[in-house]
Amino acid sequence: MSTTIGIMGGMGPLATIDLMKKIISHTPAIKDQDHIHVIADNYPQIPDRTNAIFGKGEDPTDDMIASAKRLERAGADFILIACNTAHFFLENVRHSTHIPIMNMPLETANYLNKHHYTSVGLLCTDGTLKTKLYQKACAHHNIDIITPSEELQKNVMNGIYAVKAGKLSEGESELALAAEILINQGAEAIIAGCTEIPLVLRPTKDVKVIDPTVILAKEAVKLVYELEKLNI
Repeated sequence: MSTTIGIMGGMGPLATIDLMKKIISHTPAIKDQDHIHVIADNYPQIPDRTNAIFGKGEDPTDDMIASAKRLERAGADFILIACNTAHFFLENVRHSTHIPIMNMPLETANYLNKHHYTSVGLLCTDGTLKTKLYQKACAHHNIDIITPSEELQKNVMNGIYAVKAGKLSEGESELALAAEILINQGAEAIIAGCTEIPLVLRPTKDVKVIDPTVILAKEAVKLVYELEKLNI
């Protein structure tokens, strides 16, 4: 494989590892050498994206641009961002590099449309909720998004930050409750719209979980194979 995937990581570190594992698991390889070259810039010092969106913290754009440039210099052919909320800052980052950056919310919306979903629940950070990243992406396909109440969203954020702190069972409890409530409100499935959520929220008989990280990983692998064919 001559094509290289770059991962803008550290947002958070566990989510970065999760994305890399999913790239590996969805690559049709039978030996080490069949796998894709992946470079991850695991940079946890990028400022909190949700705080920035709400005007309570430093803008992460400059650090994201620096990460994109590091990945480009290191030889990445395209970039994945291992954070949903960070996609709010995507356009300015895209202008700073000469290589493409894939868009996780758009890839997820395309997947939902392809599989004929019409109404899905969304669990994500306050920042992703405020920016309507998934609502806008899904609107192009007339897919309704059901979001938590203000009170329930507090549980979602508690769950996300519990996962970031390594308290996985606590995070799972909070997020599973929120998912069940959205399903009872008519959601056909739940978008795990923060990269920490799929680490603990598991599908059940009653709750189908859509993992944007898996969708992004599969599309990235597909793109690598398309680029490899062009290089033959």
